[in-house]
Amino acid sequence: MAAENVAVRGRAGPCIQSMNEARVLNVPASPHPTSTAGHVVPAADARSWLLVPASRPEAFDAAAESRADVVILDIEDAVDPKHKAAARADVIAWLKAGNSAWVRINDTLSDFWADDVDELAGVSGLLGVVLAKTEQAEQVVNTYQRLGARIPVVPLIESALGLEEATNIARADGAFRLAFGSGDFRRDTGMWATREAMAYARSRLTVSSKAAGLPGPVDGPTTDESLRVLRNESEWTLEHGMTGKLCLRLEQTAVVNEVICPQTSDILWAREFLADFDASGGVVRDGSDLPRLGRARKILRLAEAFGITVEV
Repeated sequence: MAAENVAVRGRAGPCIQSMNEARVLNVPASPHPTSTAGHVVPAADARSWLLVPASRPEAFDAAAESRADVVILDIEDAVDPKHKAAARADVIAWLKAGNSAWVRINDTLSDFWADDVDELAGVSGLLGVVLAKTEQAEQVVNTYQRLGARIPVVPLIESALGLEEATNIARADGAFRLAFGSGDFRRDTGMWATREAMAYARSRLTVSSKAAGLPGPVDGPTTDESLRVLRNESEWTLEHGMTGKLCLRLEQTAVVNEVICPQTSDILWAREFLADFDASGGVVRDGSDLPRLGRARKILRLAEAFGITVEV
């Protein structure tokens, strides 16, 4: 393969179309960019979605102060049924105390969903809900409407039926982003946790999200404690067009944020390409200009969304 046809990939996906392009634009090898401390990332672009058991209210503050783009207080799988009412009350008390977070609520077929939505409705600080075990669009609509038709809903796809209905779910009123409940999905389907076995489900969620006009979906969590494994699996997330990942521990958020992020070389390439394009009068020169123009603008938009600064 000629050097001019070799794709150059950063951790944010393809950022330079060819080695020749890299030479022309003088993109150097650079360290990771830095993010502005305390920067709030919009949920539509959020990379790390940290799940915090609602049965551990002492952990809420640390999660809120962590590097997670989104904090989810979990009153579903993370809480024993006999403790759900108390956990829900702790979540509501913490939110009413001037804090903010998302909440993972129980599925619509459970005995707890109605109490979840009725008690959370109107609570200050509730940024959105993650709806467990979503399998039908109407479950999203009912949740959204019962919360006052103003709280975004992230449907968690955790079964074969949910995956088959993913496009309809993504198009439902109130749907904000799709998320992949990979553990329950494997349990439902009998599939392995390998990259190859999960490729179809991940790709399907990305296509459904795109078809419905939603941001990229949020991938399932990495259960292995190895940060190297987490990094590899986060790269799989990107490989399949997903733009966020559920996290189970505080230390996972920094790795996910680093991987699902434009790298310094991406940002410098985008700046130089746009400068070169503008200097040429903003005229499309060949069939590769429009795709590269879109990619460059997206890279810089994400850099701004993530509060990234790059010193030249």
